[in-house]
Amino acid sequence: MTRISQVSPLVRLAAASVLALAVLPLSGCLYAQIPVNTPDGDGPDPAPTASPTEQPSGDVPASLTFAEGADLPATAYIQWGDGFVVDDGWKIVKPDDGNGGWTYGTIDDTCTAQFWQGLIPDVPTVAGDDSVSSDAMLAVILGEADAAAITPLSSTGAFSYQIGGNTDVENRQVEGEAGERKWSMAARAFTATGVGLYVIVDCTGGDIDATMAEVIDKNAVVVQ
Repeated sequence: MTRISQVSPLVRLAAASVLALAVLPLSGCLYAQIPVNTPDGDGPDPAPTASPTEQPSGDVPASLTFAEGADLPATAYIQWGDGFVVDDGWKIVKPDDGNGGWTYGTIDDTCTAQFWQGLIPDVPTVAGDDSVSSDAMLAVILGEADAAAITPLSSTGAFSYQIGGNTDVENRQVEGEAGERKWSMAARAFTATGVGLYVIVDCTGGDIDATMAEVIDKNAVVVQ
């Protein structure tokens, strides 16, 4: 099942709504704490209404590399699929908050996955450049004024597209740790539509890489 309910209006990712972070100096290459506040605004309907489709329809690209993001029609509707709603290994930690965000946790309480989706007018995006704009989105989430400072700390990864089991939506990722706690954040800005989404996986004692891989595999980016 997936979150395919139409949202009107989509939420906005505003820098003022993100928690100021206690961070290590950039020269240390790792942030010590992840953001925990969610943006303000109206969010998704909490009731999943449809299942993902295996293939995009209409004018939607067959995959969404950063370059292919420019081919999205401005009217494309982009959101997370909810693959954990019927997964026995995960439980709801924070239900849909009406602001575009919700959080699941593993049954053993070692990891959480915080999801967000919405409009990003407050992010200093670059038209037609989803990669640079995704770094800018990471910067806003992390409370970093200079998006260029995020780029050398980030790497390119991928989300699943329409259904799990693929790596067809390029994203930008950044990781950090503080003692036994590790976190990984992945974000994608879609400049053609003015929408973005991210997920933060936060583990204490769990396998951060395996957990992020599971999150990405089971929660596809759905485009209509």
